[in-house]
Amino acid sequence: MNIKVLKKTSDELEVEIEGEGHTFCNVLQRALLEDKTVEMAGYNISHPLVANPVVYVRMKEKRKPKKKPEIALHEAAAKIRQQTKQFRKRLEEALKDWQQK
Repeated sequence: MNIKVLKKTSDELEVEIEGEGHTFCNVLQRALLEDKTVEMAGYNISHPLVANPVVYVRMKEKRKPKKKPEIALHEAAAKIRQQTKQFRKRLEEALKDWQQK
């Protein structure tokens, strides 16, 4: 997965994520929107067959000290990683329980 920064300011970040689609971007957007310091998060895929998604994050201006948008993106990725670990553990437990029946 290659990431290209398209725009970066103190409260906005726009990145292109090569090789990803709606599945990953939806999860990322949801994790970003759960962050109370994020004002807006979204993504756009201009053409589903040839375009890479562009993810956009804008932070709320009232919070001081202000969290940088790249920190919010990093924290969202860490949250997704933790949720994936929990899902995997619970799936393994469910499959083990099912096999014992």
